[in-house]
Amino acid sequence: MPRAILSVYDKTGLLEFAHGLAGLGWELIASGGTARLLRENGIHVTGVAEYTGSPEILGGRVKTLHPAIHGGLLARSTEADLTELAACGWSPIDLVAVNLYPFEDTVAQPNVTLADAIENIDIGGVTLIRAAAKNHERVTLVCNPMDYPAVLDALQKDGIPATMRRSLALKGFQHTAHYDAAISAYFSGGSHESLELYPVQKLRYGENPHQNATLLAYQPDDGPLGGKVLQGKELSYNNLLDLDAAWRAAVCFQRPAIAIVKHLSPCGIACADQLADAFRSALASDPVSAFGGVIASNQPVGEQTAAAITDMFVECVIAPGFTKSALEIFAGKKNLRLVNMPDTTVDPLFELRSVNHGILRQSVDTGDPASTEWKTVTRRQPTRSEMLSLRFAWKACQHVKSNAIVFAAGEATVGIGGGQPNRVDCVRIAAQRAGVRSRGAVMASDAFFPFPDSVEEAVRAGITAIVQPGGSVRDADSIALADDNGIAMVFTGVRHFRH
Repeated sequence: MPRAILSVYDKTGLLEFAHGLAGLGWELIASGGTARLLRENGIHVTGVAEYTGSPEILGGRVKTLHPAIHGGLLARSTEADLTELAACGWSPIDLVAVNLYPFEDTVAQPNVTLADAIENIDIGGVTLIRAAAKNHERVTLVCNPMDYPAVLDALQKDGIPATMRRSLALKGFQHTAHYDAAISAYFSGGSHESLELYPVQKLRYGENPHQNATLLAYQPDDGPLGGKVLQGKELSYNNLLDLDAAWRAAVCFQRPAIAIVKHLSPCGIACADQLADAFRSALASDPVSAFGGVIASNQPVGEQTAAAITDMFVECVIAPGFTKSALEIFAGKKNLRLVNMPDTTVDPLFELRSVNHGILRQSVDTGDPASTEWKTVTRRQPTRSEMLSLRFAWKACQHVKSNAIVFAAGEATVGIGGGQPNRVDCVRIAAQRAGVRSRGAVMASDAFFPFPDSVEEAVRAGITAIVQPGGSVRDADSIALADDNGIAMVFTGVRHFRH
C-alpha cells in the first residue's frame, strides 16, 4: 500500500487531495491540526505520534522529526535500504504534502515581536521538504496546494512520472531557499539584500555570438518580460533589451502610444487618438533607423496597426494583446516575434546593473515626482499647443540615453539625439534627423544646459519652445538667448539621466 504524510499549515485543497489519495488506496499519516481536520471530515488517518510510537513534544515543536518518518522518506529503492528500514520496523513513505508556517506574513505585521517571529520559523516542514526533494527519484513532494490536482490526475493514470517528481522537487528547493532568505533578511534587520532569480530561457548567445547568455526571471514560470511569445523566432539577448526599452517608453503614456527602438535607442515615439496613426507618426520620426527595430504598443494591436507594421521589416512587436485579425496578418511574417503582455505595468520598480565586484540597485525612474512644478523662465509663455508638445517631449526624452534631446511636433518625436558625451552634438543629431520638421517644433533636454550653445543650435533648427531641468550656473545666459529669439523656455527642476 502506498503511503503519504500530510503536514500542512495552509489547508487549501487539502480535503479534496486527501479524499483522492484515500480513494486510490493510500495510507495517510498526518500531524497535529492536519490530522484533526481530516478526521473531522471522515477521512481515516494515522497520527504521526501513533505511527512513530513517540509523542509530539515541546508544545508541538517536535512532531515529524523522527527516524521512522525520515528513514521512510530517505530510503532508496535498493534492496539494502529497504531491508534496513524493515529491520527497524518502519516502512517507505512515497509522498509528502507539506507547506510551512507563514514566517513572511507574520513579520510583515505591525508591532510583531521577536518571539512571534521565532515561533513561526518552521523546522519540521523544511526538513520534510528537503528529505522528499533529495529522494525525488522515489518520493513525490507537493509543497504547493496548486499542484494537488495535477498530482492526483497523474496517480489516477499511470503514476507520477520522473519528470514531474523532479519538477516538484525543484519547487521544494526553491521554496526553502526563499524561506531561509526571508528569515535571514529579518534577522539582519533588513540590511541583508537577497535576490532570487530563476533561469527561464537559455539564449543562443549574448550581444555577440562568442558570448553566453541566459534569461533569468523573478518567478520560475515567467515568460520573457513577463509576457508570452505568440509567434516568431526565438527571442535574442538584443531583442529582449530593445523590447524592454520600447515597452517602458510606450507604457509611460496614457493615450494610445507607439515606441520604436533600435539598439536600445528610441527611433520614434508618438501618441494619437488611433494606434495606427501613432505608429505612422513614430515611424516618420526616423524611418531609416526604424528598419529592423522593435515596436511596443501600450494598447492592444488591431488590424489597421498590424497592416501598417507589416509594410516594413520589424524584429519584434510587444503589446498588451492582439486582435484575431491582427494575428492573422502577422502570421504572414513567420519570423516576426510577437510578445503578448498581461497588462501595462512595469515590474519590479527597481533596476539592477552589474559592476566590477558588485551590483548597483536603484528605484525605477517613473517620471517627475508628484510635487514637480514647471516654471516658465522666459518672457514668452508657451502656447497651449506648445505646452502639449513640451509635456510629450519631456516624457519621451526620459527614455533616451543621456545626453538626451528630443524634438517633437504635436505628440510625436521628429528628431532624437542621445548617447553622446556632448549635449550640443545631441542637439545637432536631433536637428539632422528632423530636417525641415524642426521648424516650429519644441525641444526637451533631460538635464540642464551648462552653456547656451545648445540653445544656439535650437535657434538654428527653428525650435519655438524648450523644456529642461534648469539649475546651471549659466541659466541666465540660456534664458537671455531664448528671450532674444522669442523662444519660450520652461524649467522643471527635475533631471532624468539615463546612462
